[in-house]
Order: sequence, then structure tokens, then C-alpha cells
Amino acid sequence: MTKVVVVGDGLVSAETLAEAALELNIEEPVEVTKYHWYADLNKEQFQEKIKLIEQKGPESVEIPAGILDDMKEADYLLVHIAPVSKAMIEAAPRLKLVGTCRGGIEHVAVEELKKRQIPLIHVIRNAEPVADFTLGLFYALTRNIAFSYQQVKEAKWPKKFPNDPYKTTLANLKVGLVGLGYIGKLVVKRLNSLGVEVIAYDPFVNQEKIREEGLKITFVGLKELFKTADIVSLHVRVTPDTKNMINADLLSMMKPSAYLVNTARPDIVNKADFVEALQMNMIAGAATDVVWEEPIRADDPLLDLDNLIITSHIAGDTIDAIPRSPYLLRDVLNDYFERGRSDMLIRV
Repeated sequence: MTKVVVVGDGLVSAETLAEAALELNIEEPVEVTKYHWYADLNKEQFQEKIKLIEQKGPESVEIPAGILDDMKEADYLLVHIAPVSKAMIEAAPRLKLVGTCRGGIEHVAVEELKKRQIPLIHVIRNAEPVADFTLGLFYALTRNIAFSYQQVKEAKWPKKFPNDPYKTTLANLKVGLVGLGYIGKLVVKRLNSLGVEVIAYDPFVNQEKIREEGLKITFVGLKELFKTADIVSLHVRVTPDTKNMINADLLSMMKPSAYLVNTARPDIVNKADFVEALQMNMIAGAATDVVWEEPIRADDPLLDLDNLIITSHIAGDTIDAIPRSPYLLRDVLNDYFERGRSDMLIRV
């Protein structure tokens, strides 16, 4: 008997995870045990739990009652954002793999998986929506769509903007991507179709494999990217190496006509350095879908910046991306089982 434990939550149901689990190409017969993590909370209450686990990790929240007993015989564990705690992993001597149907892995005790050499597979459930949204921010920022709208709502009729001396079409700009994971590559595909020059920095990707995929990219060093790109777009996870990596040193290298766009995570950017760069007009502007405290406080200095677009963490928010993510995880897992490798395998 192969046992799969699934943990649903307020966004992805345990029933959907169980259906996906029964379609995995694993040893039969398969027994699926379902758990629910805060599935009875309203949206606002559940968002607070998400915020807590993203900021403080899997040990900061309660795990489902009784799950440790079932973990003793679990071969596979599938979750959305429910915690995969150290205690859960320690209780599971048979555990072969953990799958999570989201991109971030803040809810997983990664070091414990590493110690046990247990694979962790994730999926970018909202990759297409985030890639689309990223391009939307490029246009909204460089062509003053958001800034004009804001002033018109204030009964103004603006015709002049700070970026007038270098305002141009997207095709005339060079876009630099920091991070070339699944979302980054989707952004590249869109930019290639629009005839936009793309440069990228990612020391962990196989550059030859990227080229074999037909993507037109010039790989450069991080400093060169910040010095030469007209738009710098961030697409990396938060790790000890990437936290605060976008700091005063890199921001000072950007051209005065350049823009910074962040649809990844706020902690990639040093907030104080970011605010100062915009206050001093060191760059033309920025757009971010993520902030350091959600919801944003009324006294946050970000709100005083007239060259910054802020959206409310909605880049991946479409009606189908999250609820159907277990089926995307199913497909990625079956591909991994068949090939023994996956781009969605976290190197724990």
C-alpha cells in the first residue's frame, strides 16, 4: 500500500489534492489521507496565516491535529501552503517526496528535508498570470499609465512627466531580468515576441539549455545588468543569498532613465536603499506588487513616493490559477517520476 497524505487549506481544497494524488504514476494500490489546514477561516483571516508562515516559516503555525500519526506511514506528502514542519518530516521514516503546488517554499522545513535527502517539488501555479502582470507594469510605468490615471482622478490633466526626456516605446528599451526561473522564462518569451532586447543574470541556469529552448537572451553579470538595462525586473526567490541583494550599491549603478520592477518578493530589495533611490530620483521610477508589510500601513514612506507604482500583491490573482494548481503539480510530478529530473525540483 502506497500512502499519500494531502493537506488542503482555505485556497486549495483537500478534495482537489486527493483527486490529483490518485492520478499520480506511483506504486498501487494508493491510499489517500486528507487533512485541512485553517480551511474554515474567512479570506482575511486566512491571509493572516499566510503572512505569518511566509514571514516566520513552518514552525510558526499549528499543524493539523493528528497528522503526525499518519505521517508515520506516509510515502508522499502533498500540500499547498500548509506547513511542512520539522516534526512532520521527523515522524515520517518512509517519506519519499514532498510536493507543494505553489512557487514559494517558506512553509517547508527545507533543512530537515535536506538532512533526510527527500526531494521537494514545487510548481509555479500562477506563472502565466505573473508574467502577464509583469509586462503590464512595464507599460504602466514607462508610459505613465498609472501616474496619469492617479492625477486625473484628482481632477488634474497631466501632459508632462519626469521621464519625458527619455520616454519611448518598449521595443526601444533593454530589459534585464534578475533570475531566470519558470516565470522569468515566460517573461522572456513575451519580450522576444515583442522584439525587445533581453539580458539576464542567473548563475544557476544552464545557459546552453536556455538557448536550446529558443529563448533570445544575452547573459551578463549582475553589475553589468544594472548598469545597462533600461528596465530591471526581479524574478528570484528569497534565500540567505538573495535577501537585500538589491541594495544601494546596485541601485546607484542604474541609469537615471532606468526603472525597477518587482513581482517577486519584497525582501530581495533593501527597503531603506530603495526608498532613498526613489526619493533622490536616482532612477526614473519603480513598480512593485509586493511590499514589506501587508496590508501597507498608512504611514509607510512608500506611499509618499510619486515615482512608484504599488499594487496589492495581485500579480498571480486569477480565478483559475490557485484552485487548479494540484493538477499542475500532478503533471510535474508524473514528469519527474518518468524522467528522474525536473526544473521544479528544489535542490535541498
